[in-house]
Amino acid sequence: MRRIPSRLWLLCALYFVQGLPFGFQVTALPVYLRTRGVSLAALGFAGALSLPWMLKALWAPLVDRYGSERVGRRRSWILPMQAGLALACAGAAFAAGRESLLLLLGLIFVMNLFAATQDIAVDGFAVDLLRPEELGLGNTAQVVGYKLGMLTGGGLLVWASASIGWSGLFLVMSALCLTVFTIVLFVREPPPREAEGPESAKLDWPALWARIKSALTVPGTGWLLLFIGTYKLGETMSDVLYKPFLVDSGYTPAQIGLWVGTWGTAASLLGSTCGGLLVARLPLLRAVALTGTLRLLPLAGRWLLTQTGVSDAGVLGVTLTEEFFGGALTTVMFAFMMSRTDRRIGATHYTLLASVEVAGKAPTGPLAGLLADPKFGNLGYGNMFLLGVVLSAAFLALLAPLRRNVPTPAAPQPAS
Repeated sequence: MRRIPSRLWLLCALYFVQGLPFGFQVTALPVYLRTRGVSLAALGFAGALSLPWMLKALWAPLVDRYGSERVGRRRSWILPMQAGLALACAGAAFAAGRESLLLLLGLIFVMNLFAATQDIAVDGFAVDLLRPEELGLGNTAQVVGYKLGMLTGGGLLVWASASIGWSGLFLVMSALCLTVFTIVLFVREPPPREAEGPESAKLDWPALWARIKSALTVPGTGWLLLFIGTYKLGETMSDVLYKPFLVDSGYTPAQIGLWVGTWGTAASLLGSTCGGLLVARLPLLRAVALTGTLRLLPLAGRWLLTQTGVSDAGVLGVTLTEEFFGGALTTVMFAFMMSRTDRRIGATHYTLLASVEVAGKAPTGPLAGLLADPKFGNLGYGNMFLLGVVLSAAFLALLAPLRRNVPTPAAPQPAS
């Protein structure tokens, strides 16, 4: 068996830390708020706490431009962000102990801010180091590490909160962040893979902006951005309402945390690993088409639950299947995005693409909540799940024009 390079384990650990706060927000927070009587309309707007993930492209050029050569171009951003994340988690433990919901929500926003900024540097680190043949394995480490963090923050620790309380949950998150911080503190950042060539010179601001403009004006970029921005649209609309649907169907937070937050995330991890294997064996767009098509089946299964009634077997089957195929599609798409990235501005370019992905699905939370809420759209869970299937099927239609207009990264330019 081929030995997995240590840099991939490091990437996995870094993405793990970034997944902790987002896992709590996505999986545990909707259940927490719904059990306290928060309306579906208000629940949809809780997604605004992840706004830093959508806007991080605004400060990504700073991460690409500045960094200490002595500490490491990427480590000089990663270390302070991890320290800030650990402190924010400790503050959330205090807020949870005081049952201050407003302060807790504010600190979750701050956690996402630190994690999103770290993500810029870690993405740049990955783009620097991964060889083309390592994209599948590297993006598997990325997605699996992130989802392990989500599993821990939104599943295992929520389950353990029955014993350690909400304050204990955030204290454990803080300790995990400090553990990875300590590991990174003693890791020497290797030079970028292309450091021996003329492209290794640090870009000044004019050259950086010129490079960004070049990357965004390559023919076919418009189709690429539309493709990235819509691939999760229908799935996210369905996801936002799935956990409240289970609550309203009579399932307890403990059951949802175990089935969706723990077992579901485990299925997603398995799917992400399989997605990485697909990348090594199929052309990237063919792998996207396959996983995107298979994803339609469990999304339709959610709609079927609203028509035939829920059962433990039905909920488990739909949950695990959706998480598996959704995880596979995510890994394949991230590998495709990284293959389109200009390595010279890796942190900025990949962050721009990732921000488009986040921005594309961001409106679906508030929109789904409003459309489903009896006081507003009153479409109900069934119609909204069906809409999610339709939007996910429509995304596949973009494969045809994208195949004809796939942009390639800008060619290297001589250093001035």
